[in-house]
Amino acid sequence: MSYTRFHKKSLPTLLSTVVLLAVGNHAAASTLNQNVSWTIDRPGTSTVYRVVAYGDSIFAGYNGSVTSAAKYSAPTVDAEYLSALWNADIESVRRTKSGAVASDVYNNKIVAERSYMQASNTRVVAFEMCGNDGLQARTAFKGQSGTCDDSVLTAAESSCKTYVGAAMDYINANAYSGVKLKLVSNLHYPGYAADNVQSSCKDPSTGKTVNMQDKFLPSLVRINFAMCDLARQKGFACADNFAQYMGADYDSNGDGKIDSEALRYVPGESQASYVTRITTTLRSTLRDANTHFVSSGSSYDYIQSDDTHPTYSGSTVTAGLFGGSTGTGAPRYSSFSGGKNPIWNQYGHERMGWAVSTYNVATP
Repeated sequence: MSYTRFHKKSLPTLLSTVVLLAVGNHAAASTLNQNVSWTIDRPGTSTVYRVVAYGDSIFAGYNGSVTSAAKYSAPTVDAEYLSALWNADIESVRRTKSGAVASDVYNNKIVAERSYMQASNTRVVAFEMCGNDGLQARTAFKGQSGTCDDSVLTAAESSCKTYVGAAMDYINANAYSGVKLKLVSNLHYPGYAADNVQSSCKDPSTGKTVNMQDKFLPSLVRINFAMCDLARQKGFACADNFAQYMGADYDSNGDGKIDSEALRYVPGESQASYVTRITTTLRSTLRDANTHFVSSGSSYDYIQSDDTHPTYSGSTVTAGLFGGSTGTGAPRYSSFSGGKNPIWNQYGHERMGWAVSTYNVATP
């Protein structure tokens, strides 16, 4: 088995700035459909259940290519866990568009491609969105001169909340009645370390430049609160990728809690409490996911060389300009000690897939 890792930061940071080469008469675009169906073919069973995942480049398994994507992105990692749990074949269907903002994911994936979650063998429906809303708002803010204008950030927060809520309502109304789990994944903070620089614009109150990290972190945290709190209200689970990526897997500040657990959203807490806890109380425990510490002396790189997308293990599948792909393969692992595969905390997509799997129900 090969393990794909990226260390040097050289690819473009934002997928929204990628311009695809024209193919035939196709015009250049900033979004890319990346659809994949991969079935975990478990020995000794022919029963097939389906996991449907809608989203942008994160669930797509984007790897810098316009023709391929990671075979084992987070939804397919979860499918492998489900295959063992249910002793069944699991079809992982990823209906994704890299570069898409929340409204695009909602309208052109969740709504337009609802048939995938309506199939009678569907048991899990998951989605993620809003990353590109945040990235585009960050780019717009960084490009400002003169007086800083926060409206680009508040607009992204508002759009995210609107479409996450709409997506949950639509999935609740349209998914197959036998679905056992509905889930949303929230956002990690790509480029956390790189954002520790001053702005070009000046704060309207102080007349001074602002620290980019100090400006963007509260906005992203408010987005994550909205995603998880809407999930609580609408019968969804919330996989807290921010906590899984940005906090170490040991107690770095001596408060008696493992950092990645302490950072997790607490169902029912207020937005003010959550924002204060993440941006102030536990701020010192936040670490760029390029260096995710699994112990005080060992770390792994969760982010590819574009400083945005999760690292992954294994090979790729066709997904992009040449269309999507369908495939089948045996599970990489036949059993999971303590509910975790041997590399659960070594790659971004493995960690995200494990986080999703913790909400899996015992029977299909």
